[in-house]
Amino acid sequence: MEDLKAGMKLPGIVTNVTAFGAFVDIGVLQDGLVHISPLRDRFVKNPTDVVKTRQRVTVKVLDVDLERKRISLSMKG
Repeated sequence: MEDLKAGMKLPGIVTNVTAFGAFVDIGVLQDGLVHISPLRDRFVKNPTDVVKTRQRVTVKVLDVDLERKRISLSMKG
């Protein structure tokens, strides 16, 4: 996780889809979260309308919180 920087674009695989977004495996110890708002450039009511489990996606790193072990991702653009 220490090697991740905001702005990096990475390939990933969706591991779980929830009501508030999708978790994506980007090849580090912790899965990152794409919150529902940055899933697409337009409004998303249900994340399952946009992504499915095991789908390959490209994500952009928004933030890395090493203390809380959280990775914020975006799929916009």
